[in-house]
Amino acid sequence: MNRRNYQKELDRIIQKRGQKRPRVLLHSCCGVCSSAVLEYLTQYFDVTLLWYNPNLYPQAEFDRRFQTQLELIEKMGLTERVSVLAEPWKHEDYDRRVKGLEAEPEGGKRCTECFRLRLFECARLAKHYGFDYFCTTLTLSRHKDAVRINDLGEEIGRAMGVQWLPSDFKKQGREMRSTELAEQFNLYRQLYCGCEYSLHKRENHAAEAAETPAE
Repeated sequence: MNRRNYQKELDRIIQKRGQKRPRVLLHSCCGVCSSAVLEYLTQYFDVTLLWYNPNLYPQAEFDRRFQTQLELIEKMGLTERVSVLAEPWKHEDYDRRVKGLEAEPEGGKRCTECFRLRLFECARLAKHYGFDYFCTTLTLSRHKDAVRINDLGEEIGRAMGVQWLPSDFKKQGREMRSTELAEQFNLYRQLYCGCEYSLHKRENHAAEAAETPAE
């Protein structure tokens, strides 16, 4: 059983940095999840945010979430402190990665490959641009497996030659804090994870609920 405390590991990295502000490339899955993470990390690191989410579907949802991300950075007063490295909608990247896994349940192997795809791109760019660390906001959600995400990050970091920044961002009340910030800034809050499979699952549940007679 994995008993690592990723928050304590991150605390130790922060303590050892001294007066330095290491550079971290932070992959963001959405504006809402990034809110509390940015509030936290920008105290200790020079943060560049990576927007690479080819899993999002349809493109209108991708565009809306990206605009929400930019809106958040502006409303938090971080436009001068947080750079944004954004890639266009590349849904074909996601389709190739999950080919053959379309029938997997939510949270299964398809999600693992989705994490791997985005973390690999983050590590590649972090290595290319000379960042000290790479990381992701994905661990903020209670619905995401922090152990799986950290294991993937470490594996990819070793292969790419760039340091993974361990995290479990939901700790210390940050998941609730992200909700508070979303409400404070009146941010768009998505109703499904992001991929077409999670969208179809939500639509099916909504249809079943509508067909269920009231008691």
